[in-house]
Amino acid sequence: MKILIVEDEPSLRELMQRTLVKERYVVEMAATFREAEMKIADYTYDCVLLDIMLPDGNGLQLLAQLKQQGRRERVIILSARDSIEDKVEGLEQGADDYLPKPFHLAELNARIRSVLRRQRDGATSDIQIGNLRIEPDSFRVFVDSREVELLRKEYDILYYFANRPNHIIDKAVLAEAVWGDHIDQADNFHFVYAQVKNLRQQLKRAGANVEIRSVYGFGYKLVVNESGSDEGGK
Repeated sequence: MKILIVEDEPSLRELMQRTLVKERYVVEMAATFREAEMKIADYTYDCVLLDIMLPDGNGLQLLAQLKQQGRRERVIILSARDSIEDKVEGLEQGADDYLPKPFHLAELNARIRSVLRRQRDGATSDIQIGNLRIEPDSFRVFVDSREVELLRKEYDILYYFANRPNHIIDKAVLAEAVWGDHIDQADNFHFVYAQVKNLRQQLKRAGANVEIRSVYGFGYKLVVNESGSDEGGK
């Protein structure tokens, strides 16, 4: 899952970044309204942590832009201005939550998990596809109740696909989501091919009936493979 922190205070921004990286999120940062505007124009995120008071603009204007564009990012407003007017305005404009400063980082993490769970429209965070089950809260993967040990990036790739079953995912979009912004400008995507290949082998050995299938000229998609056929390739 990829998060954008929009916060002008350097120490708080970096503290949030370090904390969320430990929670295994891909984290990007913006210190100004303009920088954040450029980020959301070029990249997509699962959640945006949005300060209202920025040195060159109001965070609520960024929220309005996201909603006008029909973007799906979840937005949590972070603001030292703990007024009921700010809270009401932000929620009415489409923010998913509001967390006044100062806040505990444990509460921030809990709020992020809550809004992302809401995005999946489920009361539980577990993801079940075919005989594959993912427990995001513990970063564990099971096939027919048997745990499958995955490396960090293998898990991140699988989790990304599992939130978008049967959707064609471009390799550049996958790279950006799992490795971070600007990785889409890499000269090649051999690192993506290698990780996807390893993940396919892990799932096959575990007896999973889901498959990361290549879509020639486009990318990949995760499907339930009822026939048990194997389609490899990059």
